[in-house]
Amino acid sequence: MPYLSRIRINPLRKESRKLLASPHAMHGAVQAGLPGLPGAERPLWRLDTDDPYRPHLYVLTGSRPDWTHLVEYAGWPDADGEHAAVRDYEPLLKRLAVGQEYAFRLTANPVRSTVDEKLLTPAQCKKLAQRPEGLTRGFRVAHRTAEAQLDWFLSRTEKRWGFTVAESLTGPAAPGLADATTAPTAARRAGPQEVRITARNRHSFAKGKGGHRVTFNSATFEGRLRVKNLQAFTTSLLTGIGPEKAYGCGLLTVAPLRAE
Repeated sequence: MPYLSRIRINPLRKESRKLLASPHAMHGAVQAGLPGLPGAERPLWRLDTDDPYRPHLYVLTGSRPDWTHLVEYAGWPDADGEHAAVRDYEPLLKRLAVGQEYAFRLTANPVRSTVDEKLLTPAQCKKLAQRPEGLTRGFRVAHRTAEAQLDWFLSRTEKRWGFTVAESLTGPAAPGLADATTAPTAARRAGPQEVRITARNRHSFAKGKGGHRVTFNSATFEGRLRVKNLQAFTTSLLTGIGPEKAYGCGLLTVAPLRAE
């Protein structure tokens, strides 16, 4: 049975600052809240820091978690309020139906697969040169501009993830896209849509002392979606979207639309 949790993080505490700065450290803290053996479950999580004074951690797990450790060293353990809300996710899944519309938020790692040496790192070029003949699988390369990241998102919603982005009710959907000639390919095909990029970040950290270095780009998308394929959409909610899920990417959350 899946559970969706929301944990309040106190950004002024020493341990919190380490978690907020490192997806690797936050990954470890999330895993520590699960009752099974380390690595037995792969939860989805997302850190929302649009309010820097009240960041929230969202986690989707397959088993019921315990966030006592996070509240004690990264929250407000003695203050009033609900510090770690854990909710059964099943009622939401049962209410889903084709045609429904929701507000959504997603932090994802927009990438493409390529063997174009102009886009690869020196290490990737070296690996490419050492490959056996006939092996054509590409390397993951990040989309670095807002336009490319938005195009990555819009071109995959219906084909892969079971939803479409609703038409914009107020005009151009994404800041910086002045008109149809400068909008990404997917946006030009569909017209103005109710989606915007609210945060873009580059993450780089080592996995332990002297460990392998991980570097990736993330983008946070917000807007209004419409359920198109119920099975694919449910799968997207439960298993996540795109790579780097261990480090805070991939969790799609939805909420009822506000009354106009």
